[in-house]
Amino acid sequence: MPIRFFTAGESHGPGLTAILEGMPAGLPLSVDDINRDLRRRQKGYGSGGRMQIEKDKIVITSGLMNGMTTGAPVALHVQNRDFKSWKERDITPITTPRPGHADLTGALKYGYRELRLSLERASARETTMRVAIGGICKRFLDAFGIKIDGYVVQLGDVKADLAAMPLEERIARNEDNDVRCPDAAAAERMHAAIRQVKIDKDTLGGVFEVVARGLPPGLGSHVHYDRKLDGKLVAAMVSIQAMKGAEIGSAFENAGKRGSQVHDEITVDADGNLSRKTNRAGGLEGGISTGQPIVVRVAMKPISTMLRGAASVDLASGAPNMTVYERSDFCALPRAVPVGEAMMAIVLADALLEKLGGDSIEEMKPRFAALRRNRVGDLPMDNAEWRFGYDV
Repeated sequence: MPIRFFTAGESHGPGLTAILEGMPAGLPLSVDDINRDLRRRQKGYGSGGRMQIEKDKIVITSGLMNGMTTGAPVALHVQNRDFKSWKERDITPITTPRPGHADLTGALKYGYRELRLSLERASARETTMRVAIGGICKRFLDAFGIKIDGYVVQLGDVKADLAAMPLEERIARNEDNDVRCPDAAAAERMHAAIRQVKIDKDTLGGVFEVVARGLPPGLGSHVHYDRKLDGKLVAAMVSIQAMKGAEIGSAFENAGKRGSQVHDEITVDADGNLSRKTNRAGGLEGGISTGQPIVVRVAMKPISTMLRGAASVDLASGAPNMTVYERSDFCALPRAVPVGEAMMAIVLADALLEKLGGDSIEEMKPRFAALRRNRVGDLPMDNAEWRFGYDV
């Protein structure tokens, strides 16, 4: 069964809910497996006041018994502590849409007569439940030795110098500071950029990378557009609030080079093991995993709620107006990293389930061990002439 998930809830409503379908039986799982990433999602330099209010903790109400998944849908809930401040409040209407947010587009689509109806559901508060679902998928992948991690590579115009830093070191240092940047010198410049943007009453975005290690080759497919693993990953990343682009490996840099400078040449050792010296393809060729680390780079725009405001139009009067500030982050990029990790975990867990089949972890582990690997012996070639044979 493929993985499906749904989230529900509003930013300032009573709480957030999610349902995950497709997780097999027999996976050991605890709330700590989920709460760890929920805490990470709430921490990051540049966060606004809301993160001082919420202390997100997951409640599992279905699909988990005696510490094991049952194969039934997993139901999750997180309480919004801020709801008590809104429960009895008379809400002032919002009629001036923020450029860059779903205020205007939501009203155009659904006919809202109050822009808060867009704001409440479009808010990145919804990513709480994506991170919760991703925490379960991470636990599933971990059962097969697959790890997912992320880190910041650029904040505003400050770029980290990671070219000479091995991937393992980047991952080991991704939580060394509160901007989640493995380059300590760049992290200090990122701090300064956020401090300045606070003074300027503005916002900053940036770029982060998410990496999956230990994934076997052969996940995804080249035979249909909607089964290509790179397509699924890019779609998942740009579905996150404020994400406007994603690339696999160094795709945009590769676009300006020759093929001889881009493609990851294949080598073989004396034991018949196939390998690559580079991973410019980001672990995917033809929509299929190569067995190398999958690397996805995601671009986040500066968030649209700015303390300085932005020129807009009051839809109630039709007159030009400045937007009204709604409590928000100055830079949410460090907090976006766990969200990106969660979305990658969801996509890769689904791809692995599709490849292995089965209803329980016990069934899947022998199948995982029997998967073809990057070995000449796993790829027997007939090396004989043949014909298509179509009778047309």
